[in-house]
Amino acid sequence: MKQYRITVVAGDGIGPEVASAAEKVLDVAAGRFGFGLAFERQPIGGEAVDRFGDPLPSVTRDACLASDAILLGAVGGPKWDGEPGPRRPEVGLLRIRRELGAFANIRPSFVPDALVDASPLKPSVVRGVDLVVVRELTGGIYYGEPRGRDASGAFDTMRYSAPEVERIARVAFEQARRRRGRVVSVDKANVLETSRLWRETVIRVHRDEFPDVHLGHLYVDNAAMQIAVNPRQFDVILTGNLFGDILSDLSATLPGSLGLLPSASLGGTVGLFEPVHGSAPDIAGRGIANPVGCILCGAMMLDHLGEAEAAGTIRGAVDKVLSAGLLTADLGGTAATDDVTTAVSEILSS
Repeated sequence: MKQYRITVVAGDGIGPEVASAAEKVLDVAAGRFGFGLAFERQPIGGEAVDRFGDPLPSVTRDACLASDAILLGAVGGPKWDGEPGPRRPEVGLLRIRRELGAFANIRPSFVPDALVDASPLKPSVVRGVDLVVVRELTGGIYYGEPRGRDASGAFDTMRYSAPEVERIARVAFEQARRRRGRVVSVDKANVLETSRLWRETVIRVHRDEFPDVHLGHLYVDNAAMQIAVNPRQFDVILTGNLFGDILSDLSATLPGSLGLLPSASLGGTVGLFEPVHGSAPDIAGRGIANPVGCILCGAMMLDHLGEAEAAGTIRGAVDKVLSAGLLTADLGGTAATDDVTTAVSEILSS
């Protein structure tokens, strides 16, 4: 029997609650499909700051690097707002992504038929939405040098190399080959030199390696508008770190709740899987957090590990639960976290 070592970094706020829900569902799936999952919990974010004075202590880093996959809950909260930069909980997440070499962030956004009325947009606009944002994760303005402050102000540098663009472009084209065969690359090539390099490189990778995939281009401002007015036109959106941060959050609003959506940070030897929602400290400990995003992270994780049948069955179970109207408060329902988790697990085991 295959055995996978999973490091769970549950983190802060509702992180431990949704991570526990995902673990329960994954255990049921593992039992049904004949593989093993060994979960090991380690601290990250604010919890790690409180215990170790470091948002990514070495024990957590080492466990993550030695695992087959990493499942993360959420990090951060107002309790740590006064911490200096290196001790902020979010720094732990940025550091583990870099330690893993995770340069590609995969963020799907979809609107189940049962939830079209929960979207802030009209049902006619969002029904059938199924898109993926592929965001470059380790370059761009978040990491470019020089950066800092001087007497005249503050400055950051947006920087990309051709190899950085090539590798994230390949991820997007490969995603498209497994989906509907369309990529839209988003940049600001009418203004930014980095975007001109981005567009030139994406065109070259497409021409030389993926001519079977349809490639289009949008400026980032138009892309944001198009996501709001006609999101069904998109299959895979490819973009850089800053633009991807913004557009993936925008696309995540389409289903009406961040609690529904998973994400993956890939590129290194170990994949990191995390729901797109935050730590939601205002509802932590109340048992009402939506576990679906983290449960679907588990499905993405199983896909990455080669357990596609189990992953698909989890997604099917989630669809059935949502279609039955078992919804948490963020979707206008009254179901508790445990109610949804139990319902998904029961469908999986039946």
